[in-house]
Amino acid sequence: MNIVLQKSSIENHSSVVITGSKSESNRLLLLQALFPEIIIENLSNSDDTKVMQNALQTSDDIIDIHHAGTAMRFLTAYFATEEHRNITLTGSSRMKERPIKILVDALNTLGADISYLDNQDCPPLKINGQTLKKAKVTLSANVSSQYISALLLIAPKLKNGLELTLEGKITSVPYINMTLNLLNQIGVKTEFTNQIIKVFPKSTTGALQPLVVESDWSSASYFYSILALSPVGTQIALSSYKQNSLQGDAALIEIYKDFGIETKFINNSILLKKTSENIKAKKYDLNSSPDIAQTIAVTCLGLGIECQLTGLHTLKIKETDRLVALKTEIEKLGGSVDITEDSLHLQSCKIINEDVSIDTYNDHRMAMAFAPLALKKRIKINEASVVSKSFPTFWEDLKTIGFKISQ
Repeated sequence: MNIVLQKSSIENHSSVVITGSKSESNRLLLLQALFPEIIIENLSNSDDTKVMQNALQTSDDIIDIHHAGTAMRFLTAYFATEEHRNITLTGSSRMKERPIKILVDALNTLGADISYLDNQDCPPLKINGQTLKKAKVTLSANVSSQYISALLLIAPKLKNGLELTLEGKITSVPYINMTLNLLNQIGVKTEFTNQIIKVFPKSTTGALQPLVVESDWSSASYFYSILALSPVGTQIALSSYKQNSLQGDAALIEIYKDFGIETKFINNSILLKKTSENIKAKKYDLNSSPDIAQTIAVTCLGLGIECQLTGLHTLKIKETDRLVALKTEIEKLGGSVDITEDSLHLQSCKIINEDVSIDTYNDHRMAMAFAPLALKKRIKINEASVVSKSFPTFWEDLKTIGFKISQ
């Protein structure tokens, strides 16, 4: 499905209900599979979460997780511990190019039996479930925090728990802290000191309080971008959010202050309001929240301002190489972008080309990040249905707040 977004304006006092965070949902689903007494509320309705649910519930020997990178990492660890299960874990053609060696090596060190069926170091994987008897492993920490979280999530089920030593600069620390916090909520003791994380076996059993998944901050980012590209005074309410969020992308609150956006917590919602214009050049280290890089880059393009984004090394192994994709699509629109292995530099651009077709590369965030530009110019989004990976109602929600969208 290709769509056209017409130049439009936002209806003031709009409100949007955003689905539960898929980052929290997928972590809790794995923990629920290990400890069935867990009750989850406000689960994400994203494709990635549905894939995770189906994989955990199926008895099939071949499990296809399509484009769901989080599910691939978490399920690799989960099935490695499932005795008497021998499964093949596979995915889309892009998934078969995404490296998973660091996680597989760590699991095999702990006693797992995982091998590659096609390309070395990438899915599909053959996983023969085992009892993992070893409790110590070292992992490179500067590639993807999902490898770390995958190990931490299975740790409370291991007889001796887990002591994980991290080497190098740790990427996306908030996501690691999210995992540890969720473990604590189900009664698991953890320690995180310097470069060593310890997770102890879960000793308590019995009923737990329902765990309510907070709405997704990554999804909120597109509405921050919409506000930044709107006139002063525009406001939108989003629900349901917590002031003490576990999600790293809650950094949006501070980052978008730089764009004149004020965030107020009211009950379980946030009210976003544009209070001022700020068109100075921007510079951010997004090592802890790389998923909002596309949103910020496009916001700056729409405002005609320069930005320098660093800490982006994980973007090259996402659904697409997001740095290359951003450069390609922004330059179609008339912008100028320089990229390295871990950074993006956007020059200020005063004229945005109209009627440009944005390619999405099977990447939900490419589709959603560029949508706010419709406030400045008419644009086209190719394969727009890709948003279902994390935010199935995105286009309908944009219509609700005033966007004009046609096929």
